[in-house]
Amino acid sequence: MTELLLADYSRKGFMDGVGVRLPTICIRPGKPNKAASSFFSGILREPLAGQEAPLPVGDEVRHWFASPRAAVGFFITAATIDTSSLGPRRSMTMPGVSATVGDEIEALRNAAGDKAVALIKRVEDPFVARIVQGWAGRYDARLASDMGFAAEKDFGEIIKVYQEDEMGQ
Repeated sequence: MTELLLADYSRKGFMDGVGVRLPTICIRPGKPNKAASSFFSGILREPLAGQEAPLPVGDEVRHWFASPRAAVGFFITAATIDTSSLGPRRSMTMPGVSATVGDEIEALRNAAGDKAVALIKRVEDPFVARIVQGWAGRYDARLASDMGFAAEKDFGEIIKVYQEDEMGQ
C-alpha cells in the first residue's frame, strides 16, 4: 500500500519520492536476536569474534544480501537521484548478493580460516527452516542498478566491509 501511495502522490506532484526495497542487511552489528533471519549475520559475526554461532538451516538455503554500508548508500542515492527518469515506477528492489548459507561459510573460511568456521554449530530448527524456505533468494535489481544504486558483488566483500566498519580492520 505504501508503494502505491508513493507512486500516486509522486505522480500527482504532492511529493517526489523513491521506495527502497532492502535486501537482508548482513552482517548486522550487535547481538543475535529472535528474528528468523538472525542466523544469516550470526554465523559470520560470532565466529569472527571467536564465539560459537548456531546454524538452524542447511547450506543450500539461498538469500539476498547487502551490507549496512550498502544500505546507507541506497538511502543517500535515493535522496539525491534525478527522479524524472523513474516515471511511475517509484519503488525498486535494491542490488544485492544472492548467496547460499554454504557461500557465506566459504567466504568466512576465506576471511578467517577453518578455526572460525568450526565455531558454527549446526542446530536443526524446522520452524526457522520452514520460514526461510519461502523467501526469495534472487531478485532482478536492474532498474535500481541503472539508477546508480550499488551493493557488494560477493559475500567476501560483505565480510570485508564488516571487518573494516565494525572490527576496525
